[in-house]
Amino acid sequence: MERFGFIHEKLDIKILILFLLRRLPGEVEPTVLGDLCTQCDSGIGYFDYSDCLAELMETGHIREGEDGYAITDKGARNADAVETSLPYSVRSKALKLLEPIAEELRRQAMITARHKTQDDGCFVELAMSDGAGEIVHLNLLVASEDQARRIEKRFRKNAEKTYHQIVELLDGEDR
Repeated sequence: MERFGFIHEKLDIKILILFLLRRLPGEVEPTVLGDLCTQCDSGIGYFDYSDCLAELMETGHIREGEDGYAITDKGARNADAVETSLPYSVRSKALKLLEPIAEELRRQAMITARHKTQDDGCFVELAMSDGAGEIVHLNLLVASEDQARRIEKRFRKNAEKTYHQIVELLDGEDR
């Protein structure tokens, strides 16, 4: 089957995967990485992408963490040496596609939401930084682990709004 796009060889797919991961500030989910690759160039098929990803993991160029894939030091060094071999149009498109994902990963890196169940209850820890330092840190005792998970999810989604609401509540006038 004839492929369209600029990328046709497995080596090029590997270089693209490393190019993408090198520019992301954290781990990226497998589906997001796959979508990025196929959106960058229509010549990339799912099975070739999967094979290349597995080979990069086997050779230690990328690692799989709790939240997805990230590049290793070895992968970053090799990517730096060969990424200019990717067609300029593919690199440009990749950079545009990466912008919102990288921004969301940077935001998520500044938000902490986790819980611990102890003998005396379930505690939720919520925190947010602005890149220079922590701006809010809360430890809450909640009724259940289910409630803790709901609070974590809501805080991750609305951390900035929650922060402003707390400040407004504490700084507001008594009525």
